[in-house]
Parts: sequence; structure tokens; C-alpha cells
Amino acid sequence: MSQAPGAQPNLPSVYHERQRLELCAVHALNNVLQQQLFSQEAADEICKRLAPDSRLNPHRSLLGTGNYDVNVIMAALQGLGLATVWWDRRRPLSQLALPQVLGLILNLPSPMSLGLLSLPVRRRHWVALRQVGGIYYNLDSKLRAPEVLGDEDGVRAFLAAALAQGLCEVLLVVTKEVEEKGCWLRTD
Repeated sequence: MSQAPGAQPNLPSVYHERQRLELCAVHALNNVLQQQLFSQEAADEICKRLAPDSRLNPHRSLLGTGNYDVNVIMAALQGLGLATVWWDRRRPLSQLALPQVLGLILNLPSPMSLGLLSLPVRRRHWVALRQVGGIYYNLDSKLRAPEVLGDEDGVRAFLAAALAQGLCEVLLVVTKEVEEKGCWLRTD
């Protein structure tokens, strides 16, 4: 767990896991839930359940170092009684009812590098966004500390910038009730 450098005592404590191996999906889950609930072993078990007869599991890296797909994230959250909804990028972000959303998990292109050498290859990376104590944070596991996004306008601006870059997908983490009622979407 880390806290932003120079954090003021009145700011809430924010749970933030840092990147290890290819476990960004596990880190994004724990960061969005604000506690360590999942491990590589738990994610591997979910992979086995999703593809029990598969020699090479399609839901994770061939090397077994992580790189889990969205099915693992969705199954993990469903196991906790939560639901997920894909955000339709064609909708204006003003229609997103943020108070109804527990957190967001983004799938973004991420540059690859070998040491200091940047490669012309992009991989996918899972990033959590979450409100804690009335403040939204970017809880990307590649960051040294949580990044303050601010209020709803700040998180919408962050989402707009990420979506504008293309190849970004946004997964809303909500309660089952919110999913069933569709109240993650503003109707006004």
C-alpha cells in the first residue's frame, strides 16, 4: 500500500498495488476493491474454471506470468456478488452516472520496453479508477503512487482523454442491483 508523496493527513488512505510480473489484472481488481482480495493463484484457479479441458489456457499468458483477460476479471467480480458493464464509447461520458459505479477498470494499450529500449509493440494493460473519500484516483499499478483525478469532472476528463487515444475499453464495476436496473446510465 502506498500513499501519494506529500499527502495531507486529511486525505483518505488509498490502497494501491504496484505492478509485478504481468499481474495488472490482479492489481486492478485489488485496487478497485481497495483491498487485497485476489492473488495470482486465485486468478489461475479462475482460468482453470473457465477452460477446464484446455492444455494452453486462453485466459492467461502461455508463460504463466499473468496477462489475464477480461473473462478472469468478470468472473472474479461475479464471485464477490458484483457485476460489470462495458461502457459504450459512442455514448457521451455525461451519461455515466458515476455515483452508481463502484469503480472502473480500463484496458489500455501500453508500450513495451526492454530496459531503456522502447519496442514498437503495444500490449494491453488493466488500470483501476476508484473514488475514495469523495476523490477519484487513478490506481494504475505502473504508477509509484495513486494519482488524484479529483471530482467527477476530473475522472470524466481522464476517461475522455483515454478514449480519444483509441483502443481503450472501459469496464464499469457495479452492484448487481445497479446492473439490473441499468442505473449506471443517466436518463436525464
